[in-house]
Amino acid sequence: MRAGEDGHWVDPQPLRPVADRLRSGSLDLHAYVDQLCDRIERVETDVHAYVDEPGRRERLHAEAARLAQHWPELEGRPPLFGIPVAVKDIVRVDGLPTRAGSRLPPEVLAGPQAGMVSRLRDAGALVAGKSATAEFANFAPGETRNPHDLTRTPGGSSSGSAAAVAAATALLATGTQTVGSVVRPAAFCGVVGWKSTHGRVPKDGVVDHSPSFDSVGMFAADVDGVTTAAKVLCPNWAEPPAVDRLVVGLPVGNYLDQADVEALIVFTRQLELLRGAGHEVTDVPFADLLGSYPELLAHNLTINRYELAATHQAWFDVHRDLYRPQTVGAIEHGRSISDAAYAEARAHLDDVRAAVDERLSAAGVDLLVAPAALGAAPVGIDTTGDPAMALPWTYAGLPAVSLPGASTALALPLGLQLVGRAGSDEALLAAAATLEPVVGS
Repeated sequence: MRAGEDGHWVDPQPLRPVADRLRSGSLDLHAYVDQLCDRIERVETDVHAYVDEPGRRERLHAEAARLAQHWPELEGRPPLFGIPVAVKDIVRVDGLPTRAGSRLPPEVLAGPQAGMVSRLRDAGALVAGKSATAEFANFAPGETRNPHDLTRTPGGSSSGSAAAVAAATALLATGTQTVGSVVRPAAFCGVVGWKSTHGRVPKDGVVDHSPSFDSVGMFAADVDGVTTAAKVLCPNWAEPPAVDRLVVGLPVGNYLDQADVEALIVFTRQLELLRGAGHEVTDVPFADLLGSYPELLAHNLTINRYELAATHQAWFDVHRDLYRPQTVGAIEHGRSISDAAYAEARAHLDDVRAAVDERLSAAGVDLLVAPAALGAAPVGIDTTGDPAMALPWTYAGLPAVSLPGASTALALPLGLQLVGRAGSDEALLAAAATLEPVVGS
């Protein structure tokens, strides 16, 4: 689809049909690489989901040749054989520079390839390129635009990853979430985003932001695509038992009240769809799960900024003039936070994470549900939108999924956020697959 008078490039492609054709040989891998590169060249003039890469087509054909040589027989080809993956530009990839959306010299950020990239490549994936990110996955956005409306943000900081999947310039994309950087862009771009349990997917080879919160995530057109990737990335993946009827917790209180009017109207309609499909929706006071919301916000900011400053300790004074003002401000704020204030905040975080599973059990719910963002993607690309709806669950270290399907009166996507128990990524994604046709109907 060419961006026309409606100004969008939207055509997300489910992974499985393409994967099945590539693995069976009914779709020639080199022909597919050419189709993909043609698509990228057309779309990127408007969307800017990728870091510029001269020679992308030649590199991908060389990678495809190596794949075909490694798996010459159709039988036994791995699940992601030939599938193009956009890799967020804070994740190191052999053969491609890592800039983290910044002007710092790439050699400063160089290091061994991320383990998650190695696992994806071992499963047959092709790295379509480095996807654009806000500077150091913070709040200074890049040039990426929302494929649904080129005047709007795609969200951040995994901006390019979500936009690439929405625009069909990748079938999978990696993301990371420190506050809301997978769930929010997935919602704004109308794709599925999965943020893993904190620490579930090894994060070696990823440029740190705030290690207490940083978690790996993935984007795809549907839950099946994300689940296929999750099985590759998660150690000790265990298939969960099938569940037909879910008990869904609604975290009522000042947290939920932040969403805008239209988002809440649509969310209420989604809850009705869940009830109509036989699932139970029960109110759970937010405070019963995570305590005081304002207190949590304050501690979140303390930890985030303190750890961001520590992450950049070796680079900031040398390269300060190359940082953008938003990042400079965040690092300077972090440097002003005392060790005692950080220790107090970390103690609060540890208490919340130690108690949240028992509190979810006491509430008797299988998962929580909330809007994935305060509303639709805002106009402009100077900011990436507010991550408030994802923040508490990231703080608690819980896995989350954003499901597409709903939209505003202007046909802009609105995501439904599902939140599971720590370590229960398998059960959460299975629940997401159950609910996907309900909320997408």
